[in-house]
Amino acid sequence: MISDAEHWNDSTKDKLWLYHLHYFDDLNAEGAARRSSWHEALMERWLNENPPGCGVGWEPYPTSLRIVNWIKWAFSGCSMSSSALSSLAVQARWLRRRLEYHLLGNHLLANAKALVFVGLFFAGDEGLCWYRKGMALLARELPEQVMADGGHFERSPMYHQIVLEDLLDLINLHQACNLEYPFQWLEAARRMLRWSRLMRHPDGEIAFFNDAAFGVAPAPRQVDAYARRMGITCKEEILSPLCHLAASGYVRLAAGKAVLLADMAPVGPDYLPGHAHADTLSFELSLGTQRVVVNGGTSVYGNGDERLRQRSTSSHATVVVDGKNSSEVWGGFRVARRARIIKTKVWNEENLYCVAAAHDGYRYLCGSPVHWRTWLLKDGELRIKDELLGKGVHQAEIIFPLAPGLLPEAENGNRVLVVDEQGGGRICRLQTDSCTNITVERTTWHPRFGEAVAAWRLRLILYGEFPLFHQTVLRWEDL
Repeated sequence: MISDAEHWNDSTKDKLWLYHLHYFDDLNAEGAARRSSWHEALMERWLNENPPGCGVGWEPYPTSLRIVNWIKWAFSGCSMSSSALSSLAVQARWLRRRLEYHLLGNHLLANAKALVFVGLFFAGDEGLCWYRKGMALLARELPEQVMADGGHFERSPMYHQIVLEDLLDLINLHQACNLEYPFQWLEAARRMLRWSRLMRHPDGEIAFFNDAAFGVAPAPRQVDAYARRMGITCKEEILSPLCHLAASGYVRLAAGKAVLLADMAPVGPDYLPGHAHADTLSFELSLGTQRVVVNGGTSVYGNGDERLRQRSTSSHATVVVDGKNSSEVWGGFRVARRARIIKTKVWNEENLYCVAAAHDGYRYLCGSPVHWRTWLLKDGELRIKDELLGKGVHQAEIIFPLAPGLLPEAENGNRVLVVDEQGGGRICRLQTDSCTNITVERTTWHPRFGEAVAAWRLRLILYGEFPLFHQTVLRWEDL
């Protein structure tokens, strides 16, 4: 609760936390109609305590989201005060002069969406100018940002859902106003719905590649339902056991109760890696609705050691060489040297689904190491082959972060049984094909912003002359 005016711009709080104060998302949340009086009072407080151009709330991104939320609230039948209407026009003028060309990506799309909304909300020449500018930005950005396979080009499943909802909102707005909209929007929405369907776990939620957390974007099933209410659906084909999303760089494998999602993607667009993690050739594995192997998630933005740790290679289900990151993440949203995918292969044999890829993120090290990883999935078993090519003596760590609630029990030096921490039921067994010791370590998983959940991870340490080869086998039948 905001007890005084200073809380809108509290310097002790993370900027992301402050941004959310200014979005006004609750105006359109479930049960919002029951809180309309509170919303009216909060809007008046915001007007009185956030003069034009002052503070975090007037930055372009929160301004864009607030404009849309206020207009949605008004379209839902709520009465906006004259002071709020005047401020809305001021916010639109302010935003129009501060479009985020320097950031691009989902920020510029949010700016464009706000201009379209406010342009249709206000009559007159000024509103028409806002509308035309928003439409021009969308015409330029959407073909680049929505790739051929439907994935959003920043390669974050969370931001994919945000952009998909934005696109559906724009279509919905035009339908409500009896206005035509570009047919390309409809095609893009269908592709994005299919990508979302492929890149979710059996529990119905997103995978954690790059910046991703629950509760920021609407859940995939909520977006699916929204699209269906508008008559927009993706092709309802039966999901293939092997789906290669080649444009965005992800693969979905399924066999029996297992679903594996693998990252063979660039860290993001070359000019926009701000939401990237050093997670190349990482993967996530579910058995039924139970997540088993996970990536670390995202609980903080901004600068700081914890942000760097969550973006690091060691927070993901992949391989670390000489304690370095595969891509050089730094600051809050920066990447310098970055891993490039140099080879990929996807194939299937009888009841065996296979994917392989290599990246060059460690080539700057002595001996120019290259990591080649192969996943081989069949009913009841996953084999992971890691080849570390190059020269020289190096240390490699193969990381397996486990979902919260799973407890690893060491059986011997190279075999671990993973059980349900509450009920004790056996989930799977992980075994190496050598005498490599498996270290069991405490870590944290970050399913939501501001949240860290205790979990375990397995770390396999290899040391020796490259090239090195290692195979890890996970089995979940007949334990």
